[in-house]
Amino acid sequence: MTRNSCSIPEYLDALFPQFDPALRRMLAENATMKTFQEGDTLIQTGQNMRSTMLIVDGLVKVYRQDTEGQEFFMYHLYPGNACALSIICALRQHTSEVMAKAVEQSTVILIPITLMETLMKEHQTWYAFVLETYRLRFEELLVVIDNIAFKGMDERLQRYLEKQLINQSDNRLQLTHSQIANDLNSSREVISRLLKKMEQRGELILHRSFIEYLK
Repeated sequence: MTRNSCSIPEYLDALFPQFDPALRRMLAENATMKTFQEGDTLIQTGQNMRSTMLIVDGLVKVYRQDTEGQEFFMYHLYPGNACALSIICALRQHTSEVMAKAVEQSTVILIPITLMETLMKEHQTWYAFVLETYRLRFEELLVVIDNIAFKGMDERLQRYLEKQLINQSDNRLQLTHSQIANDLNSSREVISRLLKKMEQRGELILHRSFIEYLK
């Protein structure tokens, strides 16, 4: 699919084939589509949720932010994913406790919260999708906890880089040392030192504007 060239029904057919036809028709009739530019905020902490979202293009970063503006990276959302926390907030009409930003130009399908109860009660495929979304996000959070509690920063860095390659067509990572440090809750100096060691071991090549992962 070409970016921004698809309609809501086309995105639903391509990325959410598990949805039953009636559900896809209902979403196509009631949902809207919105494109965010790189760096745009999709969800803010404390925001009243008016809709939940399905990611259909691009890459979205979900993280926590403290009162001083420090960020704690949680997980990424890829095409075919949904934001579990936005679903929870939409269902319970709570304000958001996380932030979400577009890492690159990203398109989402926005589903009004007024549909949530109907979707859960009348469409088994939506109910199953929500449960699977919860499960996947919970497993990702367990990985984050395990990494912090049991893994050294060098191993966390390697796993982080490997995960960034998911859904990419090549081995080039457009990441700065500061971005990586923020996502791993470390310092830029520590990350730079570990990346240099990985380069010396032949696992990657550090370029001026990107990292070429070789392992």
